Amino acid sequence: MSSTSKAPKADRRTRVTVLVALAANLVIAVAKAVGGVLAQSPALLSEAAHSVADSMNEIFLLAALRRSRRPPDARHPFGYGKERFFWSLLAAVGIFVMGGCFSFFQGFEALRGGAEEQFSGYVAGMVVLGVAFVAEGASLVRALYQVRRQGGVSQGLRDPALRTVVAEDATAVLGVTLAFGGMALHMVTGQVVWEASASLAIGALLVYVAYRLGRDARDQLIGEAADPEADAEIRALLEEQPEIDSVEALFTMKTGLETALVAARVDLVPGLDSEQVEEVAVRIKRSIGRSVAEADQVFLDVTERSAREAQGSPAATGERGGA
Repeated sequence: MSSTSKAPKADRRTRVTVLVALAANLVIAVAKAVGGVLAQSPALLSEAAHSVADSMNEIFLLAALRRSRRPPDARHPFGYGKERFFWSLLAAVGIFVMGGCFSFFQGFEALRGGAEEQFSGYVAGMVVLGVAFVAEGASLVRALYQVRRQGGVSQGLRDPALRTVVAEDATAVLGVTLAFGGMALHMVTGQVVWEASASLAIGALLVYVAYRLGRDARDQLIGEAADPEADAEIRALLEEQPEIDSVEALFTMKTGLETALVAARVDLVPGLDSEQVEEVAVRIKRSIGRSVAEADQVFLDVTERSAREAQGSPAATGERGGA
């Protein structure tokens, strides 16, 4: 079964994973917000902002799953696969602004002005955090289970939607742990600095996760090359063709999660007429499409160059824009 035929089934599983995370985050966000207001807890309010950001991001990811599968049209002849990367970038921005920046704000405010100590509310807040830990942990287990089903870390985390859910859930579990520790130390010592420090640590964690997710989405949006394995397979296939004298240049670019554009400049052996050249080009394109499932669009630039011209080609000089 090709990767293209597997994609809808994988998308359905990813959609279920995202919906599970969304339901958990919506309930937890409300509980954390109520507990944070009652306890006047900066760490708990930071975690509430974290859950709100995660909930918005899950909505972005659901949009990505739906929109990225639209077929090509005249306006977007290479399809809408990069929608997946765009919405993942928005999710990273959401984590940074709604989660990280608000957490920093809460931490600095607590350090500057202190916080009202309502320990009865803190007990309720810690109960909320315990429930949140279980819910976020269950969502993380679900996401990791899907990663395993889709081929492990190297394959499963290629999907930016699934990668974002795993990062959010793992960060949420660690964030809840930090908030719980900060609240507990505040209750024991009476020093708000512990809880403020927990809030600042949560903010730093969210900013780091947002940076990593945003960097990956940026690389994919601006034109990331196909996987090295696919690139090597395409090059080997071209070099095996008896009609090809040399592969002058090979360029690849991901146009979606399972699709890539392939452009190659090849030098054919002398003596082929125009009809033979056309037959060779068609056969090579079909061969690449069969062998490399993600090679959705294949373009060949057939040339016949002298040895001196070949020495100045991108392949010889290393000036290559592809993988």
